[in-house]
Amino acid sequence: MITLTKTHKKRLGLIVLLLLGISTTVTLAVKAFKDNMLYFFSPTQIMANEAPKNHAIRVGGMVKEGSIQRDLNSLKVTFDVTDYENTITVNYEGILPDLFREGQGIVAIGRINDDGTVIANEVLAKHDENYMPPEVAASLKKAE
Repeated sequence: MITLTKTHKKRLGLIVLLLLGISTTVTLAVKAFKDNMLYFFSPTQIMANEAPKNHAIRVGGMVKEGSIQRDLNSLKVTFDVTDYENTITVNYEGILPDLFREGQGIVAIGRINDDGTVIANEVLAKHDENYMPPEVAASLKKAE
């Protein structure tokens, strides 16, 4: 039978506390990482209800021709994003990037509300004619 001395009991207690602290830290880090993940979804995936309704997401595609509607008294803008298969509406309030226009690729970061509209808090536009975010390019290629 093993007998534990006072020194052994102290060391065992410290090891248990250390393991408990490490496991708590890892659990909190994983939870924070999971909560801050921004998954990319195409309009087709959003229409198929594959995107979570209560979580921040990225949605990308092309700004549909003739869909941009600006509120004259504020910075509110509504526009449609398409992957050439399906189209969703994006509402945004703020200053749009200089390169934002119809027929251009964009990525909007926001949440989906109950009617399927994306309420964006950030809109990103491609920075030159040769670049498109890889997720947008892949979803457009898949839709063709």
